[in-house]
Amino acid sequence: MADVKKVATRDSYGNALVELGAEHDDFVVLDADLAAATKTGTFKAAYPERFFDAGIAEGNLMGLAAGIATTGRVAFASTFAMFAAGRAFEQVRNSIGYPHLNVKIGATHAGISVGEDGATHQCCEDIALMRTIPGMTVVNPSDDVEARAAVKAAYETDGPFYMRFGRLALPVINDRPDYKFELGKGVLMREGSDVTIVATGLMVAAALEAAESLAAKGVDAEVINIHTIKPLDEEIILTSAQKPSSAASAAPCATCSPRSAPRPCARLACRTRMASRARRSIFSPSTAWMPRASRRRFSRSRGARLAHMRLRKGAGFGSPPFFVRAEGGRVLAGLCTGSGTGLFSAGDVAWA
Repeated sequence: MADVKKVATRDSYGNALVELGAEHDDFVVLDADLAAATKTGTFKAAYPERFFDAGIAEGNLMGLAAGIATTGRVAFASTFAMFAAGRAFEQVRNSIGYPHLNVKIGATHAGISVGEDGATHQCCEDIALMRTIPGMTVVNPSDDVEARAAVKAAYETDGPFYMRFGRLALPVINDRPDYKFELGKGVLMREGSDVTIVATGLMVAAALEAAESLAAKGVDAEVINIHTIKPLDEEIILTSAQKPSSAASAAPCATCSPRSAPRPCARLACRTRMASRARRSIFSPSTAWMPRASRRRFSRSRGARLAHMRLRKGAGFGSPPFFVRAEGGRVLAGLCTGSGTGLFSAGDVAWA
């Protein structure tokens, strides 16, 4: 993807606000002294009378946005994800979520991809925190096209809305005529017959690259883009998981055939067969095969904790799946969000 156009979704956020401002005059944009970084400065330059800076006081930022929303205007509150979901969580929960106000949170610099900003600015918990707030919509766009569409959808959607943007420039992967952004609906990016990779945010482009690499090795991978974390499109995931796998019909090798085999070899047929002996999710008491791990027993709580600990240590571009399961012969792999946070929690997995 070296020759593919790359755009940071935080830039998309700023540009989308300007475009939206030209069409509607009933919303304002707020920031917390980070307009240059969050790219809301672009909106400020175009519509200075509709821009407000709360200073380095994120709790006040959310309080101001909530107050403005009570007057009938839509308020876009912008800052880094660490401050929006972390420092100001109480204000978001009680002042925005509880009264179900029309506040749209634009959280930039999310996840570990901020790199040089350091660990204090690498928010790996924002998706988990925001999705627990009743009525909160959570969207994690994968590229420029999706980010612009998400901003428009946020304006048109009643109630609190959390948008997750990155600092890192991402390949534009959705610039095709048939692309349609729809809240709560996943996007089938690539069909495959052996493996399903479910990804969100910056990991979608990485998942497509991984699928190409797998294809060179004879593995046909399906890639699903889940841009809306809440509400989650369970149907597209379960439909893909229930598809028959061409690997399931292949016979395992002689070494992996006995049930006493300690672990499967590299052949897809062997890995699929061994994984199918596990229960339906690593979040239930079962034996499951995971990358860089031998057979382990997981309880609902311990399995989730171990998966999260592993992600915190090794997530990022090119990260391996954090769980693998088999349903009707199809292996389903869930990729991390590129931020050290798993796409699913135990409560999200419909088959657990």
